Formats: sequence, C-alpha cells, structure tokens
Amino acid sequence: MKPWDAILAASAREGGAAFLPLIDQERVEPADCRAFAETLTEAGADGILVGSSFCIADRLDGVVRELKRGTDLPVILFPGNAHHVSRHADAILFLTLLSGRNPQYLAEEQVRAAPRVREAEIEPIATAYLLVGGAGSRTVHFVSGSPPIPGDRPEIAMAHALAAEYMGMRAVYLEAGSGAEAPVPPAVIRKVRDYVSIPVIAGGGIRTPEQAAAAREAGAHVVVIGHTFEEDASPARLRAFARALHGPVIPTAAGD
Repeated sequence: MKPWDAILAASAREGGAAFLPLIDQERVEPADCRAFAETLTEAGADGILVGSSFCIADRLDGVVRELKRGTDLPVILFPGNAHHVSRHADAILFLTLLSGRNPQYLAEEQVRAAPRVREAEIEPIATAYLLVGGAGSRTVHFVSGSPPIPGDRPEIAMAHALAAEYMGMRAVYLEAGSGAEAPVPPAVIRKVRDYVSIPVIAGGGIRTPEQAAAAREAGAHVVVIGHTFEEDASPARLRAFARALHGPVIPTAAGD
C-alpha cells in the first residue's frame, strides 16, 4: 500500500482522523530521532511529517533516515521549498499554496522540485495548501508573502478547495500556521469537508486534545500537530492526542 493510502486507511479504520505529528528538522537532533519515532509509534501516530519553512538538505536527510530506523510508519515530507526533498522519505506533500497569489509558491517551486522528487523515487501527494485564520504573525505568511483566508469567510476556503479538487489534487490542507494562536475554525473545516470529495487535512495552532478532537469532529481526515510537542512530547501527552483523534468524541466548548 502506498504511504498516502495507508494514512487514509488508518483514518477510515479508526472512524476518526489520522494522527500525523510534525517534526521540524531544524529543531531536533538527528541522533534523537530514532527513539522519538519509536515513542510516536507506540503512542498511536499514523505517520510522521517532517517539515520546516527553511531547509538544510544535509540535516533533513539525517533526520528522515533516523526516523525511518525507528518506525515502519510512513515518513512524509512537508516541504517549505524545492530543496526539501529526501530519498529516505516515503512520500512528499507536493504542495501548491493555492490561497496565495505568489507565483513562486503556485508553480515555480513545484517545477524546481518535480525532477528531484522523481529522482528520489518517493510518492508525490498533490495537495492544495490553504492558509486560514491568521491570528498573530506566522512564519509561513512571512516567507510566502501570502495573507491567509479570513477565518470568518468559510465560503472563500470552500471555493479554493473545490478548485483544488477540479484541478486534480489529492488533498486540501487547511493551515493556521505552526504555533498559531488558534486552530483553523471547526466551522471552516466542516464546510470544506462537506463541499469537496477529496481528503481534508487540518493543522496549526492545535495545542490540546480537545482542539484535536474538534478538528476530527468537524470532519478532518488527517490532523497535523507539531509545535506543541516541542514543549511537551511525553508519551502520556502523545497518547492523549491519539485518543482524541482515534477514540470517542470529546465535547468541546460552545461556539467552536
């Protein structure tokens, strides 16, 4: 089974959302990654994303290689630019920043990356990347030069997601930004999920199991959690997030 199919199968099997922890290769030591991959696997992760707005290729290879030594889970690249490719990974989210109008991230980086992905022989997962919300300044907004879709205008996100589906993309990624003050509003996730037939990924600003469960209940097929684990990646906390995404529905505060 190909890596992306395995992720979606995990989501369907659990009846909820697949749990993808995100590792920033610039914030970890390669020597620590094998043990961390083992911990993530035991805690119930369904795969591992590796990504950063910046990328040092040699460090990326080392991190991915060590992660692969510690797990059989799919290790998927979450690229910030065309250089963010490693032959040691299983797949790559082949992102198009569809919410922006910067040609560099609409087509130029993809053209540069395509031959590298082919040479690496890893699965490309064509994904529309939509920045949503924008509470607080986020690195991805600064680097891409792209303002986010307002979180109170779900119809804009819906139109972009439908365009992604009609363009043949395999997923749509709703992104609040790493370390965002708030996640993508569940109402936006729900409306996008109901409007398109391709899988919906949600990430950014998720700090608690309750917020993760809210994304799942709103219909996200895959939930990405990263920044909060830089503060606390204990096995107990990882398991709490896995339960929130795989287990019973957790009530959320009114108005979410």
